[in-house]
Amino acid sequence: MYKRLSFLTALFFGCVTLLAQNPQRFQGEIDKYAQEAASVSNKKLALFTGSSSIRIWDDMAERFPKKNVLNRGFGGSSMSDLLYYTDELIFKYSPSKIFIYEGDNDIASGKTAEQILTDAKTILAQIREKLPKNVKVYFISAKPSVARWSLKDKYVDFNTQLEAWTKTEANVGYVDVWTPMLQPNGEVMDDIFREDNLHMTSKGYDIWEKVFKKYL
Repeated sequence: MYKRLSFLTALFFGCVTLLAQNPQRFQGEIDKYAQEAASVSNKKLALFTGSSSIRIWDDMAERFPKKNVLNRGFGGSSMSDLLYYTDELIFKYSPSKIFIYEGDNDIASGKTAEQILTDAKTILAQIREKLPKNVKVYFISAKPSVARWSLKDKYVDFNTQLEAWTKTEANVGYVDVWTPMLQPNGEVMDDIFREDNLHMTSKGYDIWEKVFKKYL
């Protein structure tokens, strides 16, 4: 009930723009995860959730074989969608570490950094209420991409605000995947994406693997 009320409150105060879609469009994915939940061990579990950059990271477990990692990404999602599904995607697993990748689609849909952060703060508040206080929560920066490079300034602003906020919270970290995906000249790498120039190839996830190793 708290989750649903929080979502409706966020909606009322404009945290979900008119461009946002009904979060229940993901119900099929969520139901599939629910069917798999019984087989998941929560022992020192590092849970990853967020939009398609997480969802399509299908070799995550193979890249971190000595760690108990779980992918609960749902493609096309935004921070407000994750807020709606925190019970199903986070709390039922009682993770020790939580990695959240949202903001990429939010910015592309026209949301402001402030709107996204309002939803992120509500998610964190729920985590602190329902899970032990020592659970580490990592918010991942939005990544750069060729397809959305025209929105570079908006992404940089969001990442800057996200990082600044995480520094004010206990047991909250910021994971920078933006910088490692840039060329020396400051342009986004153009050889790490699929044909849509948005989603990454294995070469892109090689970069992410190096980034996340120090947090796992």
